[in-house]
Amino acid sequence: MKIYNTLTGKKEDFQPIKKGAVGIYNCGPTVYDMAHIGNLRTSVMYDMVRRVFEYEGYAVTQVMNITDVDDKTIKRSREEKKSLQEVTRHYEDLFLADLHSLNILIPHKVLRATDHIKEMIDMTAALLEKGIAYPTADGIYFSIGMFPGYGKLANIKLDAEVRERVAKDEYEKENPRDFALWKFTEKGDEVAWDSPFGKGRPGWSIECSAMAMKALGETVDIHTGGSDLLFPHHTNEIAQSEAVTGKKFVNYWMHGAFMNVNDEKMAKSKGNFLKLADIVKADISPLAFRYWLLTSHYHSPVNFSFEAVKAGQNAFIRLIEAFIDFSTVPAIHDDHHHHAHLESVDYKVEFNNVINDDFNMPEAVALVWKLIKDPAVEPMDKSAMLMDFDKVLGLGLAGILAMAKSETLSEPIAPEIIALAEAREEARKNKEWEKADALRKELEERGYEVKDVEGEYRLKKK
Repeated sequence: MKIYNTLTGKKEDFQPIKKGAVGIYNCGPTVYDMAHIGNLRTSVMYDMVRRVFEYEGYAVTQVMNITDVDDKTIKRSREEKKSLQEVTRHYEDLFLADLHSLNILIPHKVLRATDHIKEMIDMTAALLEKGIAYPTADGIYFSIGMFPGYGKLANIKLDAEVRERVAKDEYEKENPRDFALWKFTEKGDEVAWDSPFGKGRPGWSIECSAMAMKALGETVDIHTGGSDLLFPHHTNEIAQSEAVTGKKFVNYWMHGAFMNVNDEKMAKSKGNFLKLADIVKADISPLAFRYWLLTSHYHSPVNFSFEAVKAGQNAFIRLIEAFIDFSTVPAIHDDHHHHAHLESVDYKVEFNNVINDDFNMPEAVALVWKLIKDPAVEPMDKSAMLMDFDKVLGLGLAGILAMAKSETLSEPIAPEIIALAEAREEARKNKEWEKADALRKELEERGYEVKDVEGEYRLKKK
């Protein structure tokens, strides 16, 4: 398994800390607004990494944080005149709903920053004790001049004397400066916690360090995020974590590339922050959007346009039609499966090779099409292999097939309904009954009832 490691700038063989296991930390959303399609591309990347490791037989622990306290969330709660928790839980729910629509597996641990304040305080105290952090009138700051490797991840050179401070969580792009670990709050500020160094709240970057180390240990196998987080966020995470433990914080850093919209950078001022709902409004299924994302390498910038994604959707529909054809062809003779065809074995080997080469999804999709068009492979073998490959691609083929076989349906069911039903099935398998129940209620609200028959489910329009 080869991974392009941002830290070294090259593709490296993956060596897990613990044989056969992998711990992955994903920088999750700051929940002050709905996720835009660029954030969702990053979420699909996280999912793809997890699915590939699971497909390869690793025991995966995937951890994602929810940043539910920082300048942006507090500002939004003031604008909406609601408590911080009301605002952040609302946007957290919407984010998780988007993940379900895109058939993204919910990480094993979803950790909220506000549940880990104690860990952040302990970390800040340890840095103060080592003399790497210092108190000021407005908070506790990390002195980056005291940490020799600062900036190695983002290739940023430090001037001899960098001692400007930044109180806000917003930074100039290439300008390193001391950053806040803890911010003192004004009297009457409702978002505040008691700490040995004074009442306040955590700085932005300390949250991820504290949660990653609590969930995965002092050294983490893989840490992922969008490339916008490289500096200062991940740069600061490395500095504060390694300054505390004296150990390497992360072995492999993975960064997903940017997404433009119609050849322009997404920006609040341009009003081109598209949400999943905007895509659905344009009659594009979330699963088709996922398919389109998989046709670009996570390392390449992509350009979103409705035309491009519609074309992706057309290809996805053809893929589904072919898959249903292969899966519903009656088998000619029953002993057929005892003679597994050599060609099929080659596809499986080839699929393994491309996904293990830095998660090359465009090649994996190309291989799927080669398989679909290959006259030498029997339809039932094609069907079985597509189902197998879909464990990685996550296009929800099993659910789509269940739909196709549900005779009770006079009209096709929207892919997001299928995704919800599949997510419920997944939750039931994992004995997450509350989640399964919530998803069933969601389906009922959308006008569908679910019947569980002999280990399968059937959907029926009410």
